[in-house]
Amino acid sequence: MRAPDYQGGGLVNLIAELEFRLIGQAPSPRLRTDLAERIPAARSYVFVLFDGLGDHQLGHPAAARLARDRIDAIDSSFSTQTTVNTSTLATGLPPSQHGMIAYLLRLGGRVVNTIFWFDSDGRPVETDHRTFLPAPNLSERLAVAGAETIIVEPSAFVDSALEQVLYRGATIVPAEDDTASIRIALERAAQPGKLVAVYVPHVDAAAHAAGQESGLYQEALRDAARIWKAIATGLPPEAVAVGTADHGHVDVAIDNHLQLPVIPGVTFYGDSRVVYVAGDVGEAATLATDLPVSWVSRSDMDGWWGPPPQHPEFERRRPDGALVADDGFALLYPGNDGPMIGQHGGLTEAELRIPILVGASGS
Repeated sequence: MRAPDYQGGGLVNLIAELEFRLIGQAPSPRLRTDLAERIPAARSYVFVLFDGLGDHQLGHPAAARLARDRIDAIDSSFSTQTTVNTSTLATGLPPSQHGMIAYLLRLGGRVVNTIFWFDSDGRPVETDHRTFLPAPNLSERLAVAGAETIIVEPSAFVDSALEQVLYRGATIVPAEDDTASIRIALERAAQPGKLVAVYVPHVDAAAHAAGQESGLYQEALRDAARIWKAIATGLPPEAVAVGTADHGHVDVAIDNHLQLPVIPGVTFYGDSRVVYVAGDVGEAATLATDLPVSWVSRSDMDGWWGPPPQHPEFERRRPDGALVADDGFALLYPGNDGPMIGQHGGLTEAELRIPILVGASGS
């Protein structure tokens, strides 16, 4: 295990690079020079986020077009989950600074699902979604400088709790299908000063449901590659497409999903691959002697979420330690999702490393 790179080789640095190019400043460090110089300058950028497309997954034959346009790989933020990393994209900040440090997040004594915003008992969580992440966010900073963030997303996501959390200040454009997403992205990118973000959920959904050896997964990769090719080859002049992911995936056999015991005074949260532990951690730490997991103390997790200055709620949300599942295993506990073949959230290279894809006019 290692902490992600937040200083020039991570997702937060990629978004900082694009922000700097559009408005001349960014709150986080830009990409390392050797990475940045491989992304052409442009007046507008189409940012394609492939949910769940780790760098190692580009080795699949169905991902050949994606692999062709890969320029390198970077680190996602920890934990390697969608809400954590889309919050990094929405704010241009690492999790230590934006405060979304887990998919299942401890808030005010409750464990909250940060996609659907209900607690571990299924009760809705009352919060102001639009002010949950720090201000100004990426969209607001771009707007002040005369640029615009445009989010192209499936119609079903419009006005959801998660959309409200992430996209304050952005222009939301719903798309009824992939063809519409492609058309809208290319039309909007023809105007200067635009960051047009397109969300592609296919790979993550298929990997969770059926794993990377399945026909469903193969078809999802083909769909993702088709969307990328259409955008990369249809770009208007002076626009560049940049593709990446929020995390990678690993397969876990259903028999290797292990139920954690209920321990009085202990709260489990986080995800299934790295389980955050808060409270009286002594008994929880001993689980590492009986299960295929490693215990990581609070101090040994320093740096996993990024550098200071910390979000005002960071210390209250971070765990007192963590149970890190061995390769090929996932952990279950009240509030988290049931067994799924595709898993992520950990710090293996397969979960952490994500590709950078680049397409320019005529590619």
